[in-house]
Amino acid sequence: MKKILVGIALASVFASTAAIAAQYEVTITNVTEGTLFTPILVVSHTPGVSLFELGQPASEELVAVAEGGDIAPFVTALEADSRVVDTADSGDVLSPGASVTVTVEGPRNGQISLVSMLLPTNDGFIALNGVVVPKNPYRSVTYYSPGYDAGSEVNDELCDSIPAGGPCEPEVSNGNTPEAGVVHIHSGIHGHGDLVPSESDWRNPAAAITITLAH
Repeated sequence: MKKILVGIALASVFASTAAIAAQYEVTITNVTEGTLFTPILVVSHTPGVSLFELGQPASEELVAVAEGGDIAPFVTALEADSRVVDTADSGDVLSPGASVTVTVEGPRNGQISLVSMLLPTNDGFIALNGVVVPKNPYRSVTYYSPGYDAGSEVNDELCDSIPAGGPCEPEVSNGNTPEAGVVHIHSGIHGHGDLVPSESDWRNPAAAITITLAH
């Protein structure tokens, strides 16, 4: 009887370990013509984690990413959530037409989310929000992200309220004009500030993201 119980216990442990012993390669491609992506935060988690909700105000963590490309507050908040398994980031900006692969570990029945600022914008970002991962090894699934607007800053398109990068180099942000809005689809660059639509505008989607179950 004891041997049977021990066998069941070990089988349960091995099953639990197998459930989380998956590695995912997340490849993000910048499909815009003239927009940069700031370092991309990728997170694996169980169902129930949400980075934002369309039609609702952005969290402080999302605002930090969308207005300044700062992923640190989001990393801190996510790693304190017991439903989060792993976080990683691309480490650098991603130029138009370029791709980068970020690897995370996670459960085989889990989800993947990611977020990155669209630069130059006042508070634009790309994101995946709890998408389903592939179930079989070496299989892939591709998602597309539009440009989102955090609704936290007026889109004045002025370099003195946009972090340095692209046409705003070497400007340094001196502040912003708050906007009491909600997360929505970004309307793009209109050219009423320092930005030129022919150089910085995009048509959705802004990013193609392929998730592969490596093993």
